[in-house]
Order: sequence, then C-alpha cells, then structure tokens
Amino acid sequence: MSTIVMTGGTSGFGAIAAERLAAAGGVRLILGARRPAAAFESVPLDLTELGSVRAFAESVRGRLGGSPIDALLLNAGIILPDVTGRTADGFETTFAVNHLAHYLLARLLLPALADKAIVVLTTSGTHDPGTNAGLVPPRHADAGLLADPDRDPGRDSRPRRAGQHAYTASKLCAVLSARSLSARGLTVIAYDPGQVFGTGLAKDLPLPLRTAWSLLGASVLGWPLSRVNRHLNSRAAAGRTLGDLALGLATPPEGQVYAALRRGRLTWPAPSEQARSDELARVLWNDSAGLVGLPAR
Repeated sequence: MSTIVMTGGTSGFGAIAAERLAAAGGVRLILGARRPAAAFESVPLDLTELGSVRAFAESVRGRLGGSPIDALLLNAGIILPDVTGRTADGFETTFAVNHLAHYLLARLLLPALADKAIVVLTTSGTHDPGTNAGLVPPRHADAGLLADPDRDPGRDSRPRRAGQHAYTASKLCAVLSARSLSARGLTVIAYDPGQVFGTGLAKDLPLPLRTAWSLLGASVLGWPLSRVNRHLNSRAAAGRTLGDLALGLATPPEGQVYAALRRGRLTWPAPSEQARSDELARVLWNDSAGLVGLPAR
C-alpha cells in the first residue's frame, strides 16, 4: 500500500483529486484540513499557524510508524483582496499559506519520504508574465518582503493589486521550491491547473468577484469560454490530473518540473524566466528556512 499526504483536498478540484486517489485502490490518503473530512483519514492542519504545521507533521509521522510517504501533495491555496492580513506568526497571510507553511511541511516530512517519492506543489500560470493572465505579475520572490510587504519599496498602493501580487509571487515561489526539491533526488512537479472557476479560491474576495467566479464555474457558462481560453479547465479535469500526477500515471520529462494543464491536456512548457533561476531558488530556500526557524540545508 502506498501512502499519500495532501493539503487542500476537501474542496474544489483538490477534493476531486482526493476522491480519485481514494478510488485508486492500495492507497492510504492522509488529508491535512481545518475540519475533519468524514470520507477520508484527516489530521487537523491550519496553514495560517506554523505551530499547527509542525503538529501535523509530527502526527503524520507518528501514524505512519516509520512507513514512508510515497507522495506529498501541497495543494491548498488562497487569494486575498489585499495584503493587510497577518498570520499568528506575523507573516502576510497569502504568502504564509501558499508558500511558507508548505515549505515548512515539506522540510519536516522530507526524512519520511520514500526514495522515489513524488512531490506536487500547486502553482499557477499567473507566476509568468508571459501568460497575460490578467493578474499583477510577480516582481520578485524575496521571502522577507513577501512575508512583510510593508517593507517592500515597490509595493503597489492599490490594495487589490497588492493582493494580486502576493498571490502571483507565492505561485512563483512554488515553482522555485519545486526546483530546489528536485535537486534532492525526488520527482517534483509544480502543477499549474490553469484557470479553474467554481472552486473555493475566491471565497475571500469581494462579493461581485465571488459571484462571477461561481457562475463561471457552471459548465453551461464555462464550456463556451474554454473554446477561446486555452488556460480554462474544469474542476474535474484539474482534479483528475492532480490525482494522476500523485499516482505517477503522468511523469515529467527529464529535467522538467513545471506542468501546465491546457484545454484538459497536461503539457510541460518552460516556466517564467525568474522561475528558471537556480540562484533565486537557492536564496528563496535559504530565506524561507530562516523565517520558519530551520537550518538552510
């Protein structure tokens, strides 16, 4: 039996992926979630608190009793309307949830991963200015400035645009983290599911945006849009593909860590120029270690 540990598996396309994994047979799926997931084995996890991340990692390792983890899916994510929110540890919330908590979880579970384990980090095409996704593209992946955007001299004074930057920069961090993890001999994939409407990602945005997000998630509206927008995918397609990646049914070409779902088909394009930088990846890894109190190794 293989063991898969997952965040972001109780709603949106993550829930579809979790169902796919549970139905695969021979899989023990452990979900980290704020609330118990009745259909799955779940362990309490609040990504806005690093103490909760540490407790989750300890609980998972205790449950496994020395058995290895075959796949780690770091799928949970949020987008907020601004950058005023701070976590219990004092970090900007979007960056903390999308990157820092997952970085800490990966570091804590690294010793428990199987030799040929698969790690999937959910990213977004918005990390790349070349996708023209409509959100503010990331200017940098400076962990210190993302953790405390009040210190960022280039921070946009418009709250909505600053919030978008926090999101897209956190997704750039996901690709860079995948780059660093892959150097440790693991199969690592930064997975861009494309634009997937109707998920819980927009739950903290203003009502008009939440309403549009929900309506566009309806197949009757989303299907015509998918004919003209190659980045648009259904929740079913995004979730099914995430599950396939975790099960090793879709594997990256040699040297590739970035996967993008386009019109329901998994592709392996080059990520953004920033995301291809070994130096940026190294600095982000080390700076993130300092923020969570771990050695840079």
